[in-house]
Amino acid sequence: MTAWRTVFTYNKYAQITARALRQSLKEEQRLAAEKRGLTTVRYQKWENGVGGQQVQVQQEQK
Repeated sequence: MTAWRTVFTYNKYAQITARALRQSLKEEQRLAAEKRGLTTVRYQKWENGVGGQQVQVQQEQK
């Protein structure tokens, strides 16, 4: 087993390495990478095989 697994989960490891990589980029590439890292969460309730209205959990930041 690798050492990082004894300290935190794989998701946390991936988050830390991604942040380190983004911080090492030049300004223009760093800004583009940070924009790609933003996500939006939406959900939709389905009943009887028909999807309802999609609800956005957090508004997109522009």
